[in-house]
Amino acid sequence: MKTLNDFNFKDKKALIRVDFNVPLNEKFEVTDATRIVSAKPTIIKILEDGGSCILMSHLGRPKGVQDEFSLRHIASKVEDILGVEVKFIDACVGETAETAAANLAPGQVLLLENLRFHKEEEAGDKAFAEQLSKLGDIYVNDAFGTAHRAHASTTIVAQFFPNAKCFGYLLAQEIESIEKVLKTGEKPVLAVLGGAKVSSKITIIENILDAVDHLIIGGGMSFTFIKAQGGSIGNSICEDDKQELALEILSKAKAKNVQVHIPVDVIAADAFSNDANTQVVDINAIPDGWEGVDAGPKSIKLFHDVVMQSKTILWNGPLGVFEMESFANGTIELGNSIAEATINGAFSLVGGGDSVAAVKQFGFEDKVSYVSTGGGAMLESLEGIVLPGIAAILE
Repeated sequence: MKTLNDFNFKDKKALIRVDFNVPLNEKFEVTDATRIVSAKPTIIKILEDGGSCILMSHLGRPKGVQDEFSLRHIASKVEDILGVEVKFIDACVGETAETAAANLAPGQVLLLENLRFHKEEEAGDKAFAEQLSKLGDIYVNDAFGTAHRAHASTTIVAQFFPNAKCFGYLLAQEIESIEKVLKTGEKPVLAVLGGAKVSSKITIIENILDAVDHLIIGGGMSFTFIKAQGGSIGNSICEDDKQELALEILSKAKAKNVQVHIPVDVIAADAFSNDANTQVVDINAIPDGWEGVDAGPKSIKLFHDVVMQSKTILWNGPLGVFEMESFANGTIELGNSIAEATINGAFSLVGGGDSVAAVKQFGFEDKVSYVSTGGGAMLESLEGIVLPGIAAILE
């Protein structure tokens, strides 16, 4: 696996695919700069070697050229975070881009306009990728968030750098973190899967059963498992057509000696509202008219004990409706347990939109080993898919 450390960038122009698809407010100010901060070590290493950086990214889902999605809105933020001047041009291919790249001196940074202003980017167009390739000497992919897309800038462009392509530090770290969970991590390995639907996690569960020793199934998807085993779940969310599958997963896990842990009690509410009446009930005896909205105290204790005996932990998905303050406790307590296990030497990886949102909201970002920057890309990796953006560098 070639990384930045395999190259000296002195007097070289690095064409870097970054993921600067960051949220902006109505004044076009960046509201969460995590992705820019995450790319900084890669950019700084190249500049310190005596190279220059040409940064390419997308922003949002523009339909053609739309000023609200222009990367010029984030140029000053990128400059603040890197601590070096960032030149912006309103092109990413063609004469303007080629001239700007050619005139770039060592130590300088150039930010190109939104790649998705060109439909050829998402189409994985080879001619467009070749135009991009003219801008740099070495291609660096540091955009995990888009590594599962075979777009021109994430995958196709690598063909034009047969011996001069590598992973940036961020992408390399993402790959290593997932490898730890699936292959190299110290045992016991635990996966915590939460969220609403079993259907969105089926392939992940099937792929990780060979890697894990413990599997915690929490959140809304736990009710499908409970109902399949004959429990009463009241008005709780349930995928009735996935009950058979839930039983299959349990028997596969048993055959592979994987211990599956499902909540034993829940906080039940009489309405889907922060102000609803609540009661603690056994998960398999939820009264009609009530729905499970968070893990109960016995479940929290059970999960804490499992987390504390694990040495490698994957967390994907919340244990309750954490967006509502009244039903956030299970997710917060799980975060506390994982943070404690991490202090004690466990490796903990958090990934997938909702868990990352929860980790940021409740201040666990610096208390776990690694927070993934890519939602869809991380899930596909856990499903055992080799992502096109990663395969393109390894070829």
